[in-house]
Amino acid sequence: MKKYAPALLDVVLVIVFAALGRASHDEGLTLAGLANTAWPFLGGLTVGWLATAALYKEKFDPWLVVPTGVIAWVSTVVVGMLLRVITGQGTAGSFIVVASIVLGVFLLGWRLLAGLWLRRRVDAA
Repeated sequence: MKKYAPALLDVVLVIVFAALGRASHDEGLTLAGLANTAWPFLGGLTVGWLATAALYKEKFDPWLVVPTGVIAWVSTVVVGMLLRVITGQGTAGSFIVVASIVLGVFLLGWRLLAGLWLRRRVDAA
């Protein structure tokens, strides 16, 4: 399970992002609505994970902010927005900015906190 924890956490955070967005626009939190909002970003996240794993092969570490977190974040936003455009969903400039910030905090933030926590454990040992 530990091996898959970073991917699972990223997926959960992208779904939380979609749920927060739907709630802030008074859209229902139905499973279908949430899936419709989240899928482009989950697709982007998948692209980022696959790209990072392919580029770094045996050096791939899903816990790292750089490169894994940054590539996951950028691909989630860029590919997610492209998929939204292709499928006729909105991509207003303000939405791109907010999505970039929130997903950055989510996908990079937990990795930063995990790194600090691990460093403290090592220093204390």
